[in-house]
Amino acid sequence: MKTITIKDYLTQKGVEYKEHNGELITKCIFNDCDNDSRPNEAHLYFSTETSQYHCKKCDAQGNLATLKKHFGDTKKSYRNSRFSAELVHKCHNQLPERIRTYLNERGISDEIINDYKLGYGTFYGKNFITIPVLNEEGYQFFKLRQDPQDGNDKITYPSGKQSQLYGMYAPEGDDLILCEGELDTLALITQGYFALTSTHGAGTFKEEWIDSDMQNAGRIFVCFDNDEAGHNGSEKVLKMFDNNRIDPIYQVTLPEEVGDGGDITDYLIKLDGKVEDLLNSHANRYPERIDSSQFQPLSPNKLASVLDLTIKKDQENKIVTFLCLLSAYTENAQFNLSFNSPSSTGKSYIALEVAKLFPSTDVIKLGRCSRTAFFHEQGKYDKENNQIIIDFSRKILIFTDMPHTGLLEELRSFLSHDDKITLSKITDKGSKGGNRTKTVALIGYPSVVFCSAGLRMDEQEMTRFILLSPEINQDKIRAGISNTVQKEVDNDGYTQWLESDPDRMSLKLRIQAIKQEQIDEVKIENKESILKYFLGESGSKKVQPRHQRDIKRLLSIIKSFALLNLWWRKRDGSSITANEEDIQNAIALWDRISQSQEYNLPPYIYSLYKKVIVPLWQEKQANMAKSGASGGYLGITRQELMQKHYLVYNRMLDSHQLRQQILPMLETAGLIVQESSHYDKRKRLIFPAGYRKKNSENGCEVDNNQPHHDKKTSEMSNDFGKDSV
Repeated sequence: MKTITIKDYLTQKGVEYKEHNGELITKCIFNDCDNDSRPNEAHLYFSTETSQYHCKKCDAQGNLATLKKHFGDTKKSYRNSRFSAELVHKCHNQLPERIRTYLNERGISDEIINDYKLGYGTFYGKNFITIPVLNEEGYQFFKLRQDPQDGNDKITYPSGKQSQLYGMYAPEGDDLILCEGELDTLALITQGYFALTSTHGAGTFKEEWIDSDMQNAGRIFVCFDNDEAGHNGSEKVLKMFDNNRIDPIYQVTLPEEVGDGGDITDYLIKLDGKVEDLLNSHANRYPERIDSSQFQPLSPNKLASVLDLTIKKDQENKIVTFLCLLSAYTENAQFNLSFNSPSSTGKSYIALEVAKLFPSTDVIKLGRCSRTAFFHEQGKYDKENNQIIIDFSRKILIFTDMPHTGLLEELRSFLSHDDKITLSKITDKGSKGGNRTKTVALIGYPSVVFCSAGLRMDEQEMTRFILLSPEINQDKIRAGISNTVQKEVDNDGYTQWLESDPDRMSLKLRIQAIKQEQIDEVKIENKESILKYFLGESGSKKVQPRHQRDIKRLLSIIKSFALLNLWWRKRDGSSITANEEDIQNAIALWDRISQSQEYNLPPYIYSLYKKVIVPLWQEKQANMAKSGASGGYLGITRQELMQKHYLVYNRMLDSHQLRQQILPMLETAGLIVQESSHYDKRKRLIFPAGYRKKNSENGCEVDNNQPHHDKKTSEMSNDFGKDSV
């Protein structure tokens, strides 16, 4: 019964009363205690504010609810009834005719009312239309919608049930409409369309529902209510479908005439609208399709000039970084980068600036984090299977600091692209202090960039990355200072200038258009050019085991160049083919970064070898020759190396980093040897590779027959005057 005042209810029941000082006074209606009272005497008092009553004679007490019960105006409540199929049928059988008429007026036919077992009952002390929710295991719960005479409450019975899909799936190839609300769904089904909704509102749609049944539908339309919750929920669902590469999907905007908060039923009933017109005239492809005819083929030089707006110099670094991030939009051609150099040299700056060109929803930026924190922060917990699921497909992952060692170890197989789904175990503390094991499922391959001031990495990690270092020279630093000043003196003006640059705007649109193309595989049409580059004209070029690693990196760069210009490449469905131009562009870029890669060294360390150690060693030998001394070669002390480093780079070199990271890495790469001084065994001297200490007191002799040095290393050791990196 509709909630009414105590005055109205007593009047409705024909009970006469007098009102005095905020109370209604009448003869007792519960017992015969007022039979012997005088005609103008009464003992039952009602409060006009609270509706509570009290008989001053027989002591009967209660409120409006107990009064309704006394008059028989409440039906039996199912509060304590167990939900079951029998209860579903019982509620359906007692559906009042006026409620059936109400549902008919909302566009739901009697056939659908009967098929979906809509019913009526009293729950939680209120009257509700019952909407049973069914899945493959049977009836699960009621979605309750309050009797329209009483209010507009919506709740579930039993309480605490999680949201489920409700409605009718579309057969393969047929259109499917996702809407907001069970009654809207049933109105669409009555019209002959396939429709689904989440039982708990606009914002409760789950990504896990996008399974094969839904993916096999033809076009998918998302049409939520015309209010803020509906708009936000619609955008959320559309992004889920887009991230799962479901196409085509459409965003349906209800016409303004439905009013604020209007829904599909308002469109169908109030406006007498047709579903076909709604889907044809008010639906837009999502995301909005970008016209690729506006783009032109993009060369590496042109790409570098656009990136130069915010990243000065560092030509190769910014191109490789861009291609790495772009490779995320493939199925398995992604590759990984690691920026390694001392602090304040701009390691993370390049990666973060390039990432600003990409859709923010595709970029995940993290600082230093532990293994467990990473999995919990990025994953979604599947309670039923005790599993944390993390889908990194077509994502960009940037670590602005080197992650915890445990996390690096956990990601090794993932970074190597060994398997599309990588499983691992983590242990959490339970609520009672015990340990609880969970399975972590890493799905897909992201493009990963690490930025670290630490120069030394485990060899197992280093082999999974292209190693880069920002340039450290006066021109680069001056250009960076000028750019920073321009930005900081007028940040708004700088941002406006940057975002209005036509080439930058075009590049951002180009990236979105590439993403929309949903390319899975990039093939390469001319393998002979690649084999010739690595193996030589007749296949007799000397190769090293590391080339098996390097060839994969080169192939990924080739594929990224093809992806950048995919509209001018041969295409077959979701596959494109890289041509000779892509191969040559990649080879030219690889040539400029490969020297340090071949030694598995960050470019900064290899540059330090070429610009500091080699010239310093030459100077010492030249000075020794000028002085007329003889007897061998002089080694370099660490102090001398640090002084030379300051002259070259105009910055001090950390002695601990030199001793613990730089020198061991150069020694492992076979570029230097360290030996104790003959005069002071505590002092370690540094020699370029190819030289070893004599048994004589001071000297060293050339030794080009060391088995761990390849030909290229020996040649470099005997020709220290070549250009630096």
